[in-house]
Amino acid sequence: MAYLMLAAAIVAEVLGTTALKFSDGFTRLWPAAATLVAYIISFVLLAQTLKTVPVGTAYAIWSAAGTALIAAIGILFLGEAATVVRLSGIALVIVGVVVLNLSEIHT
Repeated sequence: MAYLMLAAAIVAEVLGTTALKFSDGFTRLWPAAATLVAYIISFVLLAQTLKTVPVGTAYAIWSAAGTALIAAIGILFLGEAATVVRLSGIALVIVGVVVLNLSEIHT
């Protein structure tokens, strides 16, 4: 159940960050409001997740998945370049989370 809450927190964070892009520096009401609501939901769900999942694991997954998904949205829908450097960076973030999680298993 904790990892389902974490997944929902990630989705909310990604929706909030996407809305932030469309808020035009918080000058457009509805995207700005959507950003705030999504971030609140994301943090509440992340906080609930932290009751049972170690903070290092939960935050690493939350931040890395959010980063990778936002980068993919930028590339697929917002016209950002899919350069080798950008894709390599995304891969390194994902590898970093895997290594962090493996280190907790072997301690």
